[in-house]
Amino acid sequence: MFVVAALYLLRHGQTEWTVSGRHTGRTDVPLTPEGERRARAAGRLLRELRGDTPPALVLSSPRRRALRSAELAGLTVTDITEEVAEWDYGDYEGLTTPEIREHVPGWRVWTHPTPGGETAEAVGTRATRVVHRVRAALPAGDAIIVGHGHFSRVLIATWIAQPPSFGVHFGLEPGAVTVLGEERGAPQVVRLNLPPIDP
Repeated sequence: MFVVAALYLLRHGQTEWTVSGRHTGRTDVPLTPEGERRARAAGRLLRELRGDTPPALVLSSPRRRALRSAELAGLTVTDITEEVAEWDYGDYEGLTTPEIREHVPGWRVWTHPTPGGETAEAVGTRATRVVHRVRAALPAGDAIIVGHGHFSRVLIATWIAQPPSFGVHFGLEPGAVTVLGEERGAPQVVRLNLPPIDP
């Protein structure tokens, strides 16, 4: 049977900062016990979706929350790269959106400046490079990216030829899996934000 390869996105498991809503870009926070549990469960979900065929490419962010999620999910990372790291929040690192809005009313990462950090367009440029790399690898098999919430949402938008700010329309929970593919040559979001499978 002919199977079309796909791109699987695994958002890292829960951390204390995801629970509190703090913007977590460069800060290297560990997974919580719940985050570790969900990362293991995400591995079961990936095997359910993909079977046991080794993927052609597994990219991971260098942050330990992503690398640990990949390990617990049973993945062998082929490249650790800043290209799939989280959005750089600059001066807003570690702050919640309500805290930022005390000084910048109505602030959203998708539409407002992030002093000392990346713009949506800069994140989109990274996502475009990653999409090109993944599409070049797909003839050899599936690709998996273990990364972060905001960057992955920009990547999904990029996959379907939308601007980076379109990522606001996609929800991604910690430990969830998203599948990107094509239908007759048209890029498609095949599955979005699938929760991990509990044993």
